[in-house]
Amino acid sequence: MTGRLPVTLPPLRGELLSSWISRHADFYGVTPLTMLRHGLPEATSVGAIDLSLTKAQANRIAGMFGVGPKRIRSLSFADAPKAAHRFIAKSPMQLCARCHQTDVGPPPVLRSELQGWRITCPHCGEPFKDKTTSHGKRTLAPYRAAARRGETLLHNHAECGVETWLPPLQIARLLLMRRIPWPLPRDCDFWRYRLLGAIVPDIDALLAKETAFPFSPKHPILPLYIRPALLAGVAIIDRAGPPMLKLLQGHMMGDNKNRFAMATEPLIAPALDWGPPRQFQLI
Repeated sequence: MTGRLPVTLPPLRGELLSSWISRHADFYGVTPLTMLRHGLPEATSVGAIDLSLTKAQANRIAGMFGVGPKRIRSLSFADAPKAAHRFIAKSPMQLCARCHQTDVGPPPVLRSELQGWRITCPHCGEPFKDKTTSHGKRTLAPYRAAARRGETLLHNHAECGVETWLPPLQIARLLLMRRIPWPLPRDCDFWRYRLLGAIVPDIDALLAKETAFPFSPKHPILPLYIRPALLAGVAIIDRAGPPMLKLLQGHMMGDNKNRFAMATEPLIAPALDWGPPRQFQLI
């Protein structure tokens, strides 16, 4: 059975599509998947619709809720570039204490709670909170302004389609590649050193306290206490331009260096037009 629902709930500001569907399911006393199948009988997952929503599906869901397809797409990540998908978590990993609502039935999920490039709430500007330690807050304090610039660059790329000379989402992933530090560490400690440390040296001190660091270009969503370093690195490279890529390449060896070169070589070649990166761009 399909058709427009007799009663609909307005989406909350910044709410995720699957969350909105789930709140309707709670209102009607059915499962979220049953609610979704009211408009999309072939649906197999509510969560998948957030990333894989097609134009045809948006039209049908829009008819079910009595809103425009553009509104439905804005609740999902359907219009985000593919590069952004690696930065989108499967479940909420952070929240804004000011904007988080608990008085509307099932706690709603906001899109920003899944976005791994954010450190502040896009609605009120408050710092996000998560369940991880905050011991990096003081260490990374000097990079706070750069981190906010990096957050803006990533937001503009992921949400507005704005690209710079090198897509910010790609910069963020490249910075999580391993680097070779000097002097050389013990073999068992090489995993602690990422390219990011060549731009934001204080990250090495934070990772020295970790027992594991399961993050990489394939898994780039960092805990909040480390994330400002990555965002600052993005801002610094974006401002410094292609010459910085040549500098970073010198911190790598072997297959990692080859992969980095393949991703950046077209940009390194014209770097002479920019001149060397200036010192003020590195801080």
